[in-house]
Order: sequence, then C-alpha cells, then structure tokens
Amino acid sequence: MLPKGGMTKMIKKAQELQSQMEKAQAELNSIEIEGQAGGGMVTVTVNGHKELVALTIDPEILTEDKEMIEDMILAAVNQGLQNAGKVAEEKMNSITGGMMGKIKFPGM
Repeated sequence: MLPKGGMTKMIKKAQELQSQMEKAQAELNSIEIEGQAGGGMVTVTVNGHKELVALTIDPEILTEDKEMIEDMILAAVNQGLQNAGKVAEEKMNSITGGMMGKIKFPGM
C-alpha cells in the first residue's frame, strides 16, 4: 500500500519525467553528429533522431572507382548513425538515471 499522497507524488514524478523526455526529444532534433570515411573525404551529418541532414563528398574522390565511393558513403552514414544512437542513449540515460536500460524509444 502506498503512503498517503504517494499516488499523487508518483503521478507528479511521471509527469515531470514525461516533460523532460519531450524536451530531450526536441533537443535531439537540433543536435548534429558527424560520421566520416576515407579520411574525411566523405562526411555525413545526422541529427539526434538518426536522420541524415547533410552529405559532403570531396570532389577529389569523384575520379575514383564508383564502388569505392559507395563504400565510403555507407561507412560514413553508418558511423554517423552509430554516433547519433550513442548521443541519444546518453541523453535519455541522463534523464532516467539509466533506469530505462535498453528500452528503445521511438525515433531513437
């Protein structure tokens, strides 16, 4: 049985947590994380929601083999997505104190 006012405190705490989570989701939209390949010849920018927002290819590599360029793009994108996932997880863990463990949040 909960102590007197315990349910009210729990509801208030849940509302605070929800508010913090919504704020964090909005912050993740504005965070930009990079991924690179080929020594920076291919650079991608990903936001905290793992959405690709920019792709830069150094013109010097455009004379290279098509498959090599494709591999560099894939490597840069994958690195950017992994980095974004780490940032998002750290952000959520800072709010929940790590209580949420490996629970996946939508868009994260």
